[in-house]
Amino acid sequence: MRITETDPEFTQYSTAFVAETLRHASLSDHDRLVVQIGAVVAAGAQTTFRDLLGTALDDTVTPVEAKEVVYQAVAYVGLARASEFLAITNEVLTARGVALPLEGQSTTTPEDRLERGRAVQGTVVGSERVDAMYDGSDDDTLHFQRFLSGNCFGDTVGRTGLDLRTRELLTFAMLVALGGADGQVRGHVAGNLHVGNTRGDLLDVLTVLVPWIGYPRTLNGLTAVNEGAPAA
Repeated sequence: MRITETDPEFTQYSTAFVAETLRHASLSDHDRLVVQIGAVVAAGAQTTFRDLLGTALDDTVTPVEAKEVVYQAVAYVGLARASEFLAITNEVLTARGVALPLEGQSTTTPEDRLERGRAVQGTVVGSERVDAMYDGSDDDTLHFQRFLSGNCFGDTVGRTGLDLRTRELLTFAMLVALGGADGQVRGHVAGNLHVGNTRGDLLDVLTVLVPWIGYPRTLNGLTAVNEGAPAA
C-alpha cells in the first residue's frame, strides 16, 4: 500500500509543511531541486532521492546536472555511498531513454589537475587560505592537501555542467545534511560568500532542506550562517 493510504494524516501535514517551506524561500526551482537531491544523497535516503530526481528531471534539471550532483557528492560522502546513488541515477535516466554515458564535463588532465584544482580552490576559499594550508602541513600530511586540490577541486568542483555558484550552494547543502561536519560547513559559508552567494541564499537553502534533513542539522547550519554571514 502507498503511504498516502497507510498514513493519510502524516502525508497531509508533511506535504503541507513542504509547501510552507517553499513559500519562505526565493531560490529558483532549479537551484532548490539541485540542493535537495544533493542533500538526500548526503542523508543516504535512496527512496526519496529516486522520487526527487524524477521531479527534478521533469522540471528544470538536466541529465548532465543530475549526474554532476552525484559526482560532486563523492567528495563529501565518499564513493561507498555515492556509487549507490549513481546507480539509481543511471537506472532513472535509462528508463527515460537517455543514452549513457553522457558527454564528459571534465576540465582537467592528469597533468594539470593539481594546478587547475588549486586555482579553483583559491577562487572558493581564497588563495591565501590555500597557501596557508599547504605551508602549515607537515611533510607526512602534505598529500592530503594535494588530494583536496587535485581531486576535490580539480577532478570534481572544477567540472562544467554546474556553475561554481551553484556548486557551492550544493556543497553547503550536502555538508549540512551530512551532519558532523560543522567545521567544513563554516568553511563553505565563507566559500559561498567568496563566489557571490549571499546570506539570503544560504538561508533559502536551509529553509528548503528542513523537511528532508530535520531540525538538528538545519539549526547547526543556521548557527554557521549566523556566525559567518551575520545579518546586517
